[in-house]
Amino acid sequence: MAKGENALVEWLQQRFSAHAARVVIGIGDDGAAVRCDGTLVMITADMLLDGVHFDTSEHGYEAIGRKAIACSLSDCAAMVCEPRVATVSVALAETMSLDEVKRLYEGMAGVADEFGCAIAGGDTTSWPSKLAIDVAMLAEPMCTRGPIRRNGARIGDTIYVSGPLGGSLIGRHLTFTPRLDLARRLAPEPDLHAIMDISDGLALDLHRLCTASACDAELFAEQLEQVVSDDARTCSETDARLALEHVLSDGEDFELLVVGGDGLAHDRFGLTAVGRIVPRRQPDQAAIVMCYPGKRREPIEPRGYQHFR
Repeated sequence: MAKGENALVEWLQQRFSAHAARVVIGIGDDGAAVRCDGTLVMITADMLLDGVHFDTSEHGYEAIGRKAIACSLSDCAAMVCEPRVATVSVALAETMSLDEVKRLYEGMAGVADEFGCAIAGGDTTSWPSKLAIDVAMLAEPMCTRGPIRRNGARIGDTIYVSGPLGGSLIGRHLTFTPRLDLARRLAPEPDLHAIMDISDGLALDLHRLCTASACDAELFAEQLEQVVSDDARTCSETDARLALEHVLSDGEDFELLVVGGDGLAHDRFGLTAVGRIVPRRQPDQAAIVMCYPGKRREPIEPRGYQHFR
């Protein structure tokens, strides 16, 4: 049974259901898709909070601004959509100076310009509390199939990831590169069946994909070892948790979780296979199993970061 943020999302999906004529993709993916005079437009929104997604006492305002835009760019990559325009609303801490606010926006502008996304406005407020940033972004599908969702996984598909996982809070969560270039290469590939970004942890996000696709998943420990980041190993040395635990549950990696057929194994994509999609054992609940050498198998709890517990 879903709990916390997942339970809230399930309730919201029921309360605000999609309408085929206007809202083609509703709540539950990395973005929504709506029709505007026949044109399909993808919409995503991200809110970042001081003390949760960044720390103004440790991180520079340029890096904070960059992350605010990069998170939404990652959502566009996760839906295989080309970012076009963003609005930025901020609740500024009253203690911030004009120079600090400008540095925040310059960080946003740098990454937005890099990926061809215009910043077109937003709202500015201030209050006697911490900095909060909300980004809304519009994008267009990169392929005729429209946005690629997380609900298209098929039995027998291979599970891939696009890069190293775990330990991102050491610093990579501020400097990651949104995987839009990879999304563009994947867009015409017919073997691409499902995709999302890894923002809350591989185990939790894969469980969400399996829930949407009505399937289960098997992960292979030996293959996962190939995507353990150096940061995950560093964390493991200091907190006595296995590096694979960091890979599964740390979150804030912003790599892509890609599911599909053999065509995705081509070198031009640079993906690493880490598991496979299998039939669901229980009709009302998705499950993930870790497969170790010697045929040992262990269920994986879908642990990761949830904002509402």
